[in-house]
Amino acid sequence: MPLQFEARKVALKQDRTGYVLTLSLHPDEIPEELLRDFVGARYGCALVRIQDDESATPYSNRVAKAGMLCRDTTFQQYLLDSGLILDKTEVGAADAVCEACGIDSRSELNGNQTAQALFDQIILGYEQWRNEDVF
Repeated sequence: MPLQFEARKVALKQDRTGYVLTLSLHPDEIPEELLRDFVGARYGCALVRIQDDESATPYSNRVAKAGMLCRDTTFQQYLLDSGLILDKTEVGAADAVCEACGIDSRSELNGNQTAQALFDQIILGYEQWRNEDVF
């Protein structure tokens, strides 16, 4: 079961290994499992910015999202199951996304509204497929 909690961004800095994101968690919000895990434990993270009305801020950088998803083996499996790719690779996934969106490069996703709508449909299908796979 994934750990869920609300946090505030406190700092973002860069060191020789990458970026270091510092989050502040209210004592009532921090999952006990997180407290028990060792320093250096690895986590897969999904963050959503919360608006004043408690709703999620829509994700707008589709280029970055496409890049992350194409590296994700679960997304690659979705594309394979959907018949959009023949082999589970990042390159195959990127080619499938571009073909389905009618673009030559994923970088076109931030400026092409038609491609954005098609990409959003791919994401919707992926999320539905993933939710069906959980149950």
